[in-house]
Amino acid sequence: MAARLGQTIKSVLLQVHSIVGLVLALLLALIALTGAIMSFEDEIVDHLNADIMRVAPREMPALMPDELVARLKAAQDVGKVSAVTLSSDPAAAVHIRLARDEQGARPTSLYVDPYDARVLGSPRGEAFFATVRRLHRWLLIPGDGKGWGRPITGTVALGLILMLISGLVLRWPRRAGSVKMWLKPNLALSGRGLHRSLHTVIGTWVLPVYLVMTLTGLWFSFEWYRDGVAWLLSRPQVAAAKMPPKPPRAADRSEPAQPLGFDQAWTTFRREEGDRFSRALLTLPAAPGTVMRIRSWGKDRTLEATRDEFRIDAAGGQLVSAERYDGKTFGEKIIAAIYDIHRGAILGWPGKLVFMIAAVSMPLFSVTGILLYLSRRKLRRPAQPPLRQLIPGE
Repeated sequence: MAARLGQTIKSVLLQVHSIVGLVLALLLALIALTGAIMSFEDEIVDHLNADIMRVAPREMPALMPDELVARLKAAQDVGKVSAVTLSSDPAAAVHIRLARDEQGARPTSLYVDPYDARVLGSPRGEAFFATVRRLHRWLLIPGDGKGWGRPITGTVALGLILMLISGLVLRWPRRAGSVKMWLKPNLALSGRGLHRSLHTVIGTWVLPVYLVMTLTGLWFSFEWYRDGVAWLLSRPQVAAAKMPPKPPRAADRSEPAQPLGFDQAWTTFRREEGDRFSRALLTLPAAPGTVMRIRSWGKDRTLEATRDEFRIDAAGGQLVSAERYDGKTFGEKIIAAIYDIHRGAILGWPGKLVFMIAAVSMPLFSVTGILLYLSRRKLRRPAQPPLRQLIPGE
């Protein structure tokens, strides 16, 4: 009885695994391959733009951000500046990011000489990786993060989790303690046997990586998931701060009396940090208000997660809040590292390489899974009954 029940459960799981896999095969391959392309984006972009990211250091002090932006706008027609990345390295160029235009497109960013605001160039590869990122996260569906692409990719991630769990149950061998059974594919087989061996064994290799990818990827797809993770891993007051109230409606919004600048916030930040930072990203508020966000990284820190975050009133220069990485709890550090965990960067370049190889392997499961499904249907198809011998005249 128990054996029959177990067989029924496995039969149902096989149907679920097959149907979900067939529906999601193409999307999973697309999302995985675009993720693999972005694995070493930082290194590739830095290499392509090494000639415009550095300047000759000079004895004169660097320009303050507002003067630099003013000189840039006077020299050429650029749109609204939304963010500026400054560095404590006197030989580092300033990175200028521009706000979206009326059509919602973001112009290419610029690298600028910090001493005279001379434009050094636009970063090569930025537009390519921006398109790949939109394809990876939102499938190029209009609206980007506010459109249908975001919940669709989140649903695909949930489907992959279902496939991983059902696949593990279906793959569970009778000799579960045998390492060879789990990890060694049988390359001596051919046809359906080889497809099944590759599908199950290589799937076992990459299952932990896929679980990490999907569990962290859901953070970027669903608000309920993000709120749940924040509630689980953050201190109550921090979790509450991560859930700001909805912005007022357009009729109630009030613009500041004059356009906000960077200088007040930059001066306050320098007073707080001194020269302990390596680079700082100053971002103007997207919604009406005067509070500017400044993210900074220490000189011994390279991961995105290891940043300090300040909120400063850009109109008056008052420090509103300071959230330092060293002051976070273990759970809060995990939340801060979600993106680095998602792409394997938390383990350095070897981790990114492993995650990239796992992502590149996704089409293998799509192809072998489809072949297994087709061969299984062929085996289940009833044999054609033989034609009886006809008698002349019938």
